[in-house]
Amino acid sequence: MSPVLSSTDSDYSGTSNISTQIESLQKKLNPIIGKPVSSNQNANKETKLARPGSTTASSSSSTRKAPVDLLFASAPPAVVHTSERTRAKYEEVVQNSGLFHIDGERKFIEQKEFAKQNLLGSGSCGTVFKMEYKPSKTKLAVKVMSRTTSDEENKRIIMDLDVVVKSYDCSYIVRCFGYFIRETEVWICMELMATCFDKLLKLIQQCIPEYILQIDTVTALTYLKEKHGIMHRDVKPSNILIDEQGNIKLCDFGISGVLIDSMAKSRNAGCAAYMSPERICPSTQEKPDYDIRADIWSLGISLIELATNAYPYQNCRNDFDVMSRIVTEDSPKLPNDLTFSDNFRSFVNTCLVKEYRQRPKYGPLMLHPFFVESEKQSVDVAEWYLKVTTGKNEQKQ
Repeated sequence: MSPVLSSTDSDYSGTSNISTQIESLQKKLNPIIGKPVSSNQNANKETKLARPGSTTASSSSSTRKAPVDLLFASAPPAVVHTSERTRAKYEEVVQNSGLFHIDGERKFIEQKEFAKQNLLGSGSCGTVFKMEYKPSKTKLAVKVMSRTTSDEENKRIIMDLDVVVKSYDCSYIVRCFGYFIRETEVWICMELMATCFDKLLKLIQQCIPEYILQIDTVTALTYLKEKHGIMHRDVKPSNILIDEQGNIKLCDFGISGVLIDSMAKSRNAGCAAYMSPERICPSTQEKPDYDIRADIWSLGISLIELATNAYPYQNCRNDFDVMSRIVTEDSPKLPNDLTFSDNFRSFVNTCLVKEYRQRPKYGPLMLHPFFVESEKQSVDVAEWYLKVTTGKNEQKQ
């Protein structure tokens, strides 16, 4: 079957202009809830958010509430990263350009030692190719990203490099063997995975069994927080990968946020379709901080989508509808007409507690019966993957 790695090949492009989009949501809802529109909001032109293409399929429905007097705060300015800081960080990472951990060795190698084989995917963040390291014939997935004069793009590249290189020994995060930084582009050379869960859903056209939806992603997120003090901020099915050996791993750290006193300080990052209510609508305008519990909400939304083969907020006319429903409706739940264990239903409900202060952090979440039982179970994920994908890739070609 044709392997695909889609850390850049997402169907959801809501990772830019989130601040403007949230202000647009505030502008539209204020007339409904009777709040004045400030002059700075009038100056902002509405920017629509991308959302999952599956939002027209059937799924469990949430109960829509009447509009309430919510504070839709204008998004705060992102933490300022000057060009000088970006250049300084580049100088640091450039020193290790070409230094690889591959085939049991730590050594400098050259780009000419790689042979490009075929395209795996492309998106707004770059293009992914399958390549071969010629001396040992090791197959890799190489993400190729253009270097630009944009601080935002350069910061994304730096963050992606920083996280994957530091996380080499974590078996729940896609491994980075090394990277090349050149005048016009950056190569990030990663282990080759089979596909992401977003593409897998579209390929097999069936729900992912709950016994496959194990605890690997929670373990990866916990590692990022405890080991490196960061949160992912873009948890969704397209950033959860699987290989043919049944390993499930987290990828794409370009917008990960450094936690200061366990809190993230900017909201303009991530895909709005999986964004938590507190990120869209903070409780106060002066301190719109959030923490790793926002990633737990995103995980809960992803689990419903994977377990039902449908994004939970259905029949939305546009992306504004998605964001407003996240804020104004009850949290989505697994549908009653599908069979799930009580523990799995409880786990999903726990991830999707609307009030984030009552939503558990990773420690308590890992004590949940579903998590504990998943750790004890011996599940052959590779056998399941082979069974559901056999013949599927050939049919699509």
